[in-house]
Amino acid sequence: MACHNIVVSENNYGYFPNPTHYDEMMSQGENRPHYQQIAQWLAQTPLEQMLKNRQQADTLFRQQGITFTVYGDTAGTERLIPFDMIPRVIPHHEWQIMAKGCEQRVLALNAFLHDVYHEQHIIKAGIIPREQILGNEHYQAAMIGLTLPNKIYAHIAGIDLVRHSDGRYYVLEDNLRTPSGVSYMLENRKMTERLFPDLMAKHKVLPVNQYPDYLKQTLLEAAPQGTPTIAILTPGRFNSAFFEHAFLARSMGVNLVSGSDLVVKDDIVYMKTINGLERVDVIYRRLDDAFIDPLAFNPNSMLGVAGLMSAYKAGNVILANAVGTGVADDKSIYPYVPDMIRFYLSEEPILENVPTWQCRKPADLSHVLANLPELVVKEAQGSGGYGMLIGPAATQAELEEFRAKLIATPEAYIAQPTLALSTCPTFVAAGIAPRHIDLRPFVLSGKTTRLVAGGLTRVALKAGSLVVNSSQGGGTKDTWVLAEAE
Repeated sequence: MACHNIVVSENNYGYFPNPTHYDEMMSQGENRPHYQQIAQWLAQTPLEQMLKNRQQADTLFRQQGITFTVYGDTAGTERLIPFDMIPRVIPHHEWQIMAKGCEQRVLALNAFLHDVYHEQHIIKAGIIPREQILGNEHYQAAMIGLTLPNKIYAHIAGIDLVRHSDGRYYVLEDNLRTPSGVSYMLENRKMTERLFPDLMAKHKVLPVNQYPDYLKQTLLEAAPQGTPTIAILTPGRFNSAFFEHAFLARSMGVNLVSGSDLVVKDDIVYMKTINGLERVDVIYRRLDDAFIDPLAFNPNSMLGVAGLMSAYKAGNVILANAVGTGVADDKSIYPYVPDMIRFYLSEEPILENVPTWQCRKPADLSHVLANLPELVVKEAQGSGGYGMLIGPAATQAELEEFRAKLIATPEAYIAQPTLALSTCPTFVAAGIAPRHIDLRPFVLSGKTTRLVAGGLTRVALKAGSLVVNSSQGGGTKDTWVLAEAE
């Protein structure tokens, strides 16, 4: 490690953020007020001690099996998700705006989902082109006319936020199918409390440990009857987020099941137990639509439950999230979310979208092709940081490859400006350095809306990288939302 060669100054401990980017801790060489204690802690803690703490964290994460899976990696699939010990701190007034903005956004998205599977008012009003909804591969005709309890489709949503160099937060994307990462948010907090209790004691940090209780209550409120039985449906231990599936089942005290553990009889879902069949009322499913029922979708699926959709349509089981939610988090639908807020809620959006060009539109495509080296291009159906082009970091060959793709299938892509994501102090091989971050708050929708304070902060550990996904070499941080000043 190079950290032994770093000279640590009492004032800046070798931390020099790029002045063209918004840095969460520093502004014009001065520490922001809510980072004063963190700055003092960094100045007083030798980097050798930080290295020991990180090694301790890695050991504890490994012992607890806190891993994720990298598909197609010949070096091995099970990885520790890198945990950065320096927390990201958010003052209370900023969090209030973010929380209200996320709640507003998810409320509109749920209204949109109910509408497109029922009256389709937003199509009739000409706000979103019919073909972009009805022709979307995630639009499920099986959901047409099916009314869900409380009209909730996305019970669990992850809203990805970034802060630009102007200091403002923008929504980068919405995750409404099977958003993941909440287990890392919870485990990161436990690790920080264990490693740095004195530092935490100097801050009034709002808790996150109530999330499993919030999630369970949200699922209970979705239940069609009585005292419901909840199960988490996992694709299995080889899934990238299997640790999270098991973690949440254990935390909520509910059963973790795979497709082979369930059976449908007379449109009722049962779980196989040593005492016989037990009815299941709510399924928090962590696999995609195509795999949940081989009779309704992919006939080759070995992961789902035959007849599950029949039971669902009969109202005998709740699926969270609902089938067909993917039409609302498609990147080609994302540009219309501010319009959804105005249309369904008669409100102005609290949080702004990132400006987006839809390559399916000829004028937008022309702009993207003319400015490709300056833009970020994403697959409309993509996720996990795959299938994207970051123009300023791309080679000429990569630019030409994407140019050909855009010309061949423009409807499959959107483009956005390259945002100067905010940076945050991060412990890396060279010492303490600025690295780009985002934030994923988790919004739970039931009879009421619930959020824990903060979310999952993801960090791009490679110098200059804007890709924070763990599958692309990113890590995570504990996110501290400070209590309101007394």
